[in-house]
Amino acid sequence: HQTPPLWLCGLRGSRRRRVAAVTPSSAAGTHHYDLVVIGGGSGGLACSREAAQLGQKVAVLDHVQPSARGTAWGLGGTCVNVGCIPKKLMHQAALLGVAMDDAGKFGWSIPGPVSHDWSTLAQAVQNYVKSLNWGHRVQLQDRKVKYFNTRGSLLDRHTVRGLDAKGTEMTLTARNIVIATGGRPRYPTHMFIHAWTEVMFGIFNKVTFALVKSHGQNLSRMEDCGASVYVGLECAGLLAGIGLDASVMVRSVALRGFDQQMAQLVTGHMEARGTRFHWGCVPTSVEKLPSGLLQVKWTEVRSDLERVEREDTFSSVLWAIGRVPETTGLNLPQVGVQLHPDTGKIVVATDERTTVSNVYAIGDVAEGRPELTPTAVKAGKLLARRLAGQSNQLMDYHSVPTTVFTPLEYGCVGLSEESAESRYGKDNIEVYHAFYKPLEFTIAERDASHCYVKVVCDRAGVQRVLGLHFTGPSAGEVIQGFAVSVRCGLTYAQLRDTVGIHPTCAEELTKIHITKRSGLDATVTGC
Repeated sequence: HQTPPLWLCGLRGSRRRRVAAVTPSSAAGTHHYDLVVIGGGSGGLACSREAAQLGQKVAVLDHVQPSARGTAWGLGGTCVNVGCIPKKLMHQAALLGVAMDDAGKFGWSIPGPVSHDWSTLAQAVQNYVKSLNWGHRVQLQDRKVKYFNTRGSLLDRHTVRGLDAKGTEMTLTARNIVIATGGRPRYPTHMFIHAWTEVMFGIFNKVTFALVKSHGQNLSRMEDCGASVYVGLECAGLLAGIGLDASVMVRSVALRGFDQQMAQLVTGHMEARGTRFHWGCVPTSVEKLPSGLLQVKWTEVRSDLERVEREDTFSSVLWAIGRVPETTGLNLPQVGVQLHPDTGKIVVATDERTTVSNVYAIGDVAEGRPELTPTAVKAGKLLARRLAGQSNQLMDYHSVPTTVFTPLEYGCVGLSEESAESRYGKDNIEVYHAFYKPLEFTIAERDASHCYVKVVCDRAGVQRVLGLHFTGPSAGEVIQGFAVSVRCGLTYAQLRDTVGIHPTCAEELTKIHITKRSGLDATVTGC
């Protein structure tokens, strides 16, 4: 149940290895396979299964190098094992805690005191994750995809070397190769951490929090880059939701790259429910005390001229400071695959092709791609169809919807208000907005001051919707449907002409009519 630090790649020493021979298949011509996929995460599995369904002979190589804590996991990648799936289940646990707080006002009598058992949740989550691991193995077998639990690297543009945990080496050849190795959490390297050689005592994103203490303070350290822009908030939110004491340390702003008004609503709601934020702070050291607590020291930057040194003790520290692409040990530069000099990710063209014409990259390891599971899955399927000669459709990375699963969820699709202003000019966009109160919040007497909807439109012509933003219950479910409309060229008139489902939070988007430019009160009244 431990969350893995960075995947430390690199082949073992130069001792002699056993070599397994693989016989070429006539189905793949002069190569063993039509397609070899390195990486068994969501994107790689989707690509391999789709290719096999289209008649391709396919192999998948996947091996999780244990972290410094000895953590490893099964087939399925970050999302299934330590990302989206466990995170959403834990988020649901937190929402149930809020629901129990509300229950009494809806007439339920719940004998107290109500408490939460972390170990029960962690075990239940892990049991479900293991069922998904097994399910992926079965799906590969059903599609006749050959699975190798080995670490892959490239020997040349058509040859992949596999090395398993026992040191057995094999070589495969393929007409095409797809790199879908994703990424691993980033280590903090700018600060002193006592007993670093004792394998770190911090917990790393993404999630499985079996190490989180069920008492004392828990600190989520969040950098404002990459996937960490939301992971730190989500983790702190779910911890607070099950009754733990959570703090978030932020270097500059929360949810960088997202609409900043919405980001402030999200963090404002969290603060109102007890999560503490340390803004403008950079940690300088973490030391484990004899009591087992962690003493964290940090610098609070108040201005260019004023800095204040602070410290506090915490039961657990979660580092959510970004992720690094898993390219080390793949031998990519040696075979001509270009890596981005700043990010280390694989440089790809619009068709996912790398600088080697038959080698492709999808998902988090590819430069300029959203670090989101559904985009990797969709890109993998479309790539498989193109490689099988069944389609020429490219992945469209524009207007990809997403949701941040904080206590008050935030879902969005399209441009933020800031991005729309930058692209079109402030005078050329119209922003419709509304503060609303979910019906669920009324009897429960919950604070709804952070429930908000915003529609950003091109002011010219038919007022095409450029971006749509929503904070409130079930934000992901709300935004998913509207994302289809945005991709189809939704206009403000079409939105207003749509009949809403009553009473729902989603209907507020169909009733929205007040612009920011008007200066009118945007608070919804009545039912």
